Amino acid sequence: MAKAFDLVVHGATGFTGRLVVEYLLQRYPAGSGLRWAMGGRSAEKLASVRDAIGAPADTPLVLTDSSDPASLQALMEQTRLVLTTVGPYQLYGSELVAACAAAGVDYVDLCGEPAWMRQMIDAHEGAAKASGARIVFSCGFDSIPFDMGVWMLQNEMHARFGHPASRVRGRVRKMKGTFSGGTAASLKATMAAAAADPGVLELLRNPFSLTPGFEGPRQPSGNKPMVDEALGMWVAPFVMAAINTRNVHRSNLLMGHRYGPDFVYDEMLVTGTGEKGEAMANAVAADKSLGSDSGPRPGEGPSPEEREAGFYDVLFLGMDAEGHQLRVAVQGDRDPGYGSTSKMIAEAAVCLLQDATSTPGGIWTTAPALGQALIDRLQAHAGLTFAVEPA
Repeated sequence: MAKAFDLVVHGATGFTGRLVVEYLLQRYPAGSGLRWAMGGRSAEKLASVRDAIGAPADTPLVLTDSSDPASLQALMEQTRLVLTTVGPYQLYGSELVAACAAAGVDYVDLCGEPAWMRQMIDAHEGAAKASGARIVFSCGFDSIPFDMGVWMLQNEMHARFGHPASRVRGRVRKMKGTFSGGTAASLKATMAAAAADPGVLELLRNPFSLTPGFEGPRQPSGNKPMVDEALGMWVAPFVMAAINTRNVHRSNLLMGHRYGPDFVYDEMLVTGTGEKGEAMANAVAADKSLGSDSGPRPGEGPSPEEREAGFYDVLFLGMDAEGHQLRVAVQGDRDPGYGSTSKMIAEAAVCLLQDATSTPGGIWTTAPALGQALIDRLQAHAGLTFAVEPA
């Protein structure tokens, strides 16, 4: 029996969920061929957000409560895919992933919680493969620009030199914008889980925590300021590296180690040259504001003007054993945590439904699940650019 919706946005009344709905409204309005609905726990709040953003009065509203098994079952029967912005996922996502994996319903989220993701892989990958559900984690700033940037670089390396780069550096050259309240809440929930369970701490420390059965070579820690000899500049720890690097290694595993079994990858933030670059690197390393109580809270976020003023520019520098070098840049035209993320997850969901029809059931990262079709969508609609730079 045909389902009522292609896509339900679970968490449509939250800050990021609302941005996703605004994007869908502009990009995929009624008559576009994409049947989508707003989902949340309160019909009143859903109607209020629908009216506030100027959505048509007949925009479908679906009650979705991931703590209520009957609500989840009804959701599974109504939609082909669930797009969820309701985090921290380790607190609010487990039942939803289990339901999707069992029912054969596709799923995308904004998760940056590697220990929880590994728990979901261990618990539900078999069910997802059996049912045909495609579960795709980390479809926002963590980790699409990084996962797809490395994927593009390695494809270029294969095309030009016949083999992958064994060493890739991800370097955030510029970034303006706020990390979301959800990111801060996820970090706090993860730290609490690690304090309660030594196994969680072990997963957080392991760069191969998302590659069950495979442990690759030693990886750079990226946790101290240093001069990057490849760029001749100071670099500092990058707060999203702990999730992005794990997803990139999982992509490598899922593609049969297309990047090589000896692949080494790290991410850092470029702070500049000389004493000024060193001072900035040390300041970044000392900054603990994301985990503090003064940071953004879930449901809060920057103004439209602040979101539009944001941007990011990430360089991927690949090298092989023969000395060949290749550079790929990924840039985004909005602040990473909200403006760009809301567009990325929406396009990832549509890509999964409309383009990646041959991707089988399982628990995926974006690169092996969506590939070039996602890059094409992001460049056409979501304000991202992917480009090879002169070496």
